[in-house]
Amino acid sequence: MTPLIKLLKTTTFKLAAIYLLVFAVSAAAILSYVYWSTAGLLARQTDATIEAEITGLEEQYRQGGLNSLIKVIRQRARKDSANVYLLTDFRGRPLAGNLAALPPGTGKGTGWVNFPYTIEGAKGMRTHGARARFFTIRGQFHLVVGRDIEEQQVFVSVIRGALFWSLGLVLLLGLAGGLLMSRNILTRINAINHTSKSIMSGDLTGRMPISGNGDELDQLAHNLNSMLAQIERLMTGMREVTDNVAHDLRTPLTRLKARAEDALRNKNDADYKTALENTIRDADDLIATFAALLSIARARAGEMAGSMQSVDLSQIARDVAELYEPVIEAEGGSLVVEAVEEVNVKANRQLLAQVAANLLDNAIKYGLTTDTKNIIISTMVTDNKAIFTVADSGTGIREPDRARATERFVRLEASRSKPGSGLGLSLVKAVAELHGGELMIEDNHPGLKISLIFPVAENVLD
Repeated sequence: MTPLIKLLKTTTFKLAAIYLLVFAVSAAAILSYVYWSTAGLLARQTDATIEAEITGLEEQYRQGGLNSLIKVIRQRARKDSANVYLLTDFRGRPLAGNLAALPPGTGKGTGWVNFPYTIEGAKGMRTHGARARFFTIRGQFHLVVGRDIEEQQVFVSVIRGALFWSLGLVLLLGLAGGLLMSRNILTRINAINHTSKSIMSGDLTGRMPISGNGDELDQLAHNLNSMLAQIERLMTGMREVTDNVAHDLRTPLTRLKARAEDALRNKNDADYKTALENTIRDADDLIATFAALLSIARARAGEMAGSMQSVDLSQIARDVAELYEPVIEAEGGSLVVEAVEEVNVKANRQLLAQVAANLLDNAIKYGLTTDTKNIIISTMVTDNKAIFTVADSGTGIREPDRARATERFVRLEASRSKPGSGLGLSLVKAVAELHGGELMIEDNHPGLKISLIFPVAENVLD
C-alpha cells in the first residue's frame, strides 16, 4: 500500500473530508445566497428605474399626445445616459429613440425583454445588454423603454466568478489541510504502533512517544505509559516472586522430604509420629507462605479495589488489640491503644485487618526483646491524612535495612531465629499502595515505629 493511499484511508482524513464537504456546502449556500440576493437587488432596481421612466412618458403622452411623446423621447435619447428608447409606427419604422430597430421578442401587447444592442463608444462599436419593457399604443405604434444593464451583468459575472473561485479555493485548501493533518496524526499513530510492537515482542521498557503539545494523543500516550509502567512493575514482581519461591521454598521442601525419608528408614512409631507432626507444621508454614504470596499478588493487581467502603481505622485497631492483648501479656509485655476518635478511610476492611494483625504479630516477635516490652497501637488524622501506627520498644531495624525489609522473602539477621516467611511487611506495603497510601518505617527510640498513611474518606457511603 502506497503512503498516499494509506493516508487517504486514515480516519483523520475521512473526518477532515466530511468536515470539508459540510463546510463547502455551507460556504456554497452562503455565497449563492449573496449572489442571488445581489443579482435580484440589481434587477429590481433596474426595473424600478424603467417603471419610473415609463410613468414620466405616459404622463407626457396623456397631456400632449403622440407628437409630445415623440418630442420627449428625442430629447431624452440625445442625452448620454444608460436609458434606451424606441418608438415605431405600425410598420416598425423608427420615429424616435436611440435604438435602430425593435428588439427580438417584441410584438403586440406589453412585456419585458432582455436583448443585446450595439452602442458607439470610445473604442468603436460595442455590443451591450439591455432590459426593456415594450407597449403597443393606440394606432399600432410600438414603444420600447429600457435601460443598459451591461455594468450590472459585468458585476453579477464578477460575483459569480468569485463564487466559483472561492469554492475551488476552499476545496483545495481544505484538501491540503486534511492531508497535512492526517499525515501528522498518522506519523504519531505509527510511532505508537511501532512502540506497541516492540513491547509485544518482549521489550517492556518501551514507552509511547509524547510530543509535548498536551493534546488528546499526549494524554493517551501518558495514560498508556502509566499502564505500561504498572505492567512492568507487576511483571518484575512476578519474576522476583518466582525466583524467590524457587530459592526460599527449596530449603523447607528439602527438609520436609529428608525428615519423611529419615522416619521411613528408622521404622519407629515415635519417629513416625514426630516426623508427621513436623511435616504438618512445615506444611502449615508453606500454606501460610503461599497464602501471603496470593494476598500480595491480589493487592498488587488491585483485585479487591472494587470492594472498598468506609472503614473506621480506630475500630480495627481496637478489634486487633483485643485479639492480641492476651498474647502480649503472656509474653510479659503491655499493649496501649490510642484510638479513641473515629478515623474513616475508603478501604477493604479484611485487608486492613490482616495488615494490622501482621504488624502486631511482628511487634510481638521482634518488639518484646528488651526489658521495656511496650507496644502502642494508635490512629490519628493530620493534614487530611489518616495514620495507623504500631510502635514497639524492641531492637528495631537499622536505617540501611529498612528498604530491604519490605521486599519479598527478605529476613534480616536479627529475625532469622524467629519463625516466618519474610512476607509480612511486603504484604503491608502492597495493601498500603492498593489504598493509595504509603508505608513509613521509623525509629521509635528505642524500638520500631511502622505507620500506614491513607487519604481520609469524607462522607463516604457504604
